[in-house]
Amino acid sequence: MANYKPDLSCQNKFTPVNFSEQILPGTFEYALCYIVDNKLDLSGFDAWYNNDKTGAAAYSPSVMLKIILLGYAHGLISSRRIAKACETNIHFMSVSGDVQPHYTSIAGFVAKMHEQIEPLFTQVLMICDEEDLIGRNMFAIDGCKIKSNASKEWSGTFEELGRKKVKLERASKRIVERHQAQDGLGEEQLVHDLNQKNKLDKSTDKITAFLATHEEKTGSKGKPVKSNITDPDSAKMTTSKGTIQGYNGIAINDDKHQVILQAQTWGSVGEQQTLKPAIEQLNQQLDKLNTAKNNDDKAHVFATKFTADSGFNSEENLAFMASSGFDTYIADNQFRSRNPLFKESETYHTEKEKRRLKRRHGKPRLFTSQDFHYDENSQTCRCPAGNLMWLSGTNVKSNHKEYTRFGGYLKDCKTCPLQGQCMRKPPTERGRQVQFLNDESRKRLSYSDKMKIKIDSPMGRRQYSKRLGCIEPVFGNITTNKGMNKLTLRGQTKVNAQWQLYCLVHNIEKLQNTMH
Repeated sequence: MANYKPDLSCQNKFTPVNFSEQILPGTFEYALCYIVDNKLDLSGFDAWYNNDKTGAAAYSPSVMLKIILLGYAHGLISSRRIAKACETNIHFMSVSGDVQPHYTSIAGFVAKMHEQIEPLFTQVLMICDEEDLIGRNMFAIDGCKIKSNASKEWSGTFEELGRKKVKLERASKRIVERHQAQDGLGEEQLVHDLNQKNKLDKSTDKITAFLATHEEKTGSKGKPVKSNITDPDSAKMTTSKGTIQGYNGIAINDDKHQVILQAQTWGSVGEQQTLKPAIEQLNQQLDKLNTAKNNDDKAHVFATKFTADSGFNSEENLAFMASSGFDTYIADNQFRSRNPLFKESETYHTEKEKRRLKRRHGKPRLFTSQDFHYDENSQTCRCPAGNLMWLSGTNVKSNHKEYTRFGGYLKDCKTCPLQGQCMRKPPTERGRQVQFLNDESRKRLSYSDKMKIKIDSPMGRRQYSKRLGCIEPVFGNITTNKGMNKLTLRGQTKVNAQWQLYCLVHNIEKLQNTMH
């Protein structure tokens, strides 16, 4: 019978430890310590302290920065967990020199990082450039939705928050009425009800104060959008795992080694509105990198390809990118449907989706402008039912194009047997509206039309196909591999700094492979 030595892995052991021997070359800890201690200029943190003559000594910014980035790299995004690791984990002890800061000191340091994160981020990029990790051949942009430190239950338009306030007031009032009607309630029940009433009153006061001190948010079309009381800069976002209250972390990276060049978070702003400021920040970073390398030749910028998915596609963005100097490839919503490689599968799924929607709603597809009979010469139009429509406009501008617009007569639309296929709801004030592109607008290609031609070409499809392998692994590494999938701060300024710290961990990991 076999005889094995006992497993003593759970046994405690007192061992003399040399902290410098615990940081092994080739590890993230080694790269982090080398970069922070030897490469970064941390003199900007000196302005935070004024304790040279009086006051207690502060924790070194290099130590705080190292333990925070090391914690993030291991998925410890809570200040309490990082502080606990400094007391129990040998790697954290070695990196910090056995300094054990309180969690409030760590939280305060992270909260103020927005004042120093920009120069630190740029310095790490300069190191990446020195190690030839930035190729400048192709850049890609995308967004990653991350949960914020705010409850989505406290979100709503001002009207919705007002209704919630009324409900809370009614609930508080019912507790008082029940007490007045039942004087014989027990002491335990009385204490419970009073505590519940205090909670309701505090929630009511919280909503009242928010409505009085904030302005209602509006969307791109001027309609009210939801605001969050806990973190007004965050927004409700739909993800593959459900609806979250969070931010959209935008990042631009280089395709050579997936180094992140630009990072910023946005709340209730669509991806389309983030492209222009992201490009402007990217150009500023490239100027700094070129200056650091004493490289005045910017010809590489005009040869650099730039890719983005359909979320960033708009006529305004395409017009901006046309003058940016980048060789741009931005897909639109119909990009895959025009690709012969996806034609068979897309047709199958499209028809399957149509059958599913028809079974669910019991309604056929709605008529499009192609189902109407338009005579451009006589400027007349008849609907699919054969009724004549009236001309409502000849040079109606929309999305930088001119259209001829027609409207159906209300009396015809109300009694039309094809109404279910023509309008989503029964008409009450006006009939069906339809518009057709003018001849001059058809001849004059928009930036969207030009991009469709460019991206549908064999070269365009080949270049755009590289986007997925360029940017998506970055978000997978940050959120899944590293566990940095939640933001602990509130407010766009502080959240933006924390997102850049997450991206800083990713870039330092790229440098890890160059240090042996």
